[in-house]
Amino acid sequence: MVVRILVTGAAGFIGSHVVEAFTADGHAVTGLDVRAPSVSADEPGAADAAAPTDRAAPGSDHIIPARMRHARADVRDAEAVAAALRGVDLVCHQAAMVGLGTGFGDAPQYVSRNDLGTAVLLAEMAAAGVRRLVLASSMVIYGEGRYECPLHGIRRPGPRLVADLEVGRYEPRCPDCGVPLLTGVVSEDAPADPRNVYGATKLMQEHLAASWARATGGAVAALRYHNVYGPRMPVDTPYAGVAAIFRSALSRGEVPRVFEDGAQLRDFVHVRDVAQANAVAARWVADPVAGAFRAFNVGSGTPRTVGELAAELSRVVGGPQPKVTGEYRLGDVRHIVASSERLRSELCWCPRVSFADGLAEFSCLTTQERAI
Repeated sequence: MVVRILVTGAAGFIGSHVVEAFTADGHAVTGLDVRAPSVSADEPGAADAAAPTDRAAPGSDHIIPARMRHARADVRDAEAVAAALRGVDLVCHQAAMVGLGTGFGDAPQYVSRNDLGTAVLLAEMAAAGVRRLVLASSMVIYGEGRYECPLHGIRRPGPRLVADLEVGRYEPRCPDCGVPLLTGVVSEDAPADPRNVYGATKLMQEHLAASWARATGGAVAALRYHNVYGPRMPVDTPYAGVAAIFRSALSRGEVPRVFEDGAQLRDFVHVRDVAQANAVAARWVADPVAGAFRAFNVGSGTPRTVGELAAELSRVVGGPQPKVTGEYRLGDVRHIVASSERLRSELCWCPRVSFADGLAEFSCLTTQERAI
């Protein structure tokens, strides 16, 4: 069955891959983004359409199929959103300001773009009678991951102290006895405890969507992404993820700088697997018996350290070995690895791109950049 889908943030890193997954399934897609999309590399006229700046960062262009209907507008523009929603069955909301940013001064922009933008979208969906939503959320809503003390069992540590970070004590400690905690995987039922502005706005997006679903009888699938990487990642920006930061350094022939001791655990999931998660979530919310709100973690299921990521990227491109700096950023969490079992068992999703294959593809992009 053809579903008419509006994808916000359609010209972005993840959004462009989501669009491709939906169009591959035969759905009719409308894109909404503040940016104009580039022409896909496999579309006629792509070479002529590329701007000179597109060549500066191969793989980071915002590319969506040329045959897709696209509206260039801000998601906070109620009139533009209302127009884009005409005839739509389902919305996939990817538009957001992402990353840790440059400081708390970014807070008004994060709240405006992420929370006000989501509120405008939901209000217009309610008015238009669109009752199906796939929401791009994030694992950052959990804050620190799941921890256990050998003596006191499951514990939720508070924010790490500057005094500890300054002397290299990076592991969260038991609030009762002070011993380093053991890390585990987080389920969707874990309490939320965001540690930075971005995380707080993503949690508010979920609360807004859940309230909208209760008020309208709608259905929401909130996809809590882990560390997404792959083609079209933004580069050379303080809002980029760690994989993009390392890739940018290597593309310039520089040493990747690894914060803390490099042992921070993350789950790096390929963007095409994330796009497929959106595709299966869209089928779930389109089902008339779908519940009001359901959260799903989206990760590869195989945790890696940040240091391991940097070392593997350096190895595959033949670049300089990473340097562990001991630097830290307030608001960063130590370990966060969540279980994606709910997405696997309930929606029959399974990641297909291995860590080795994904980084090999990523390294090809880096090598191209260095050759220009």
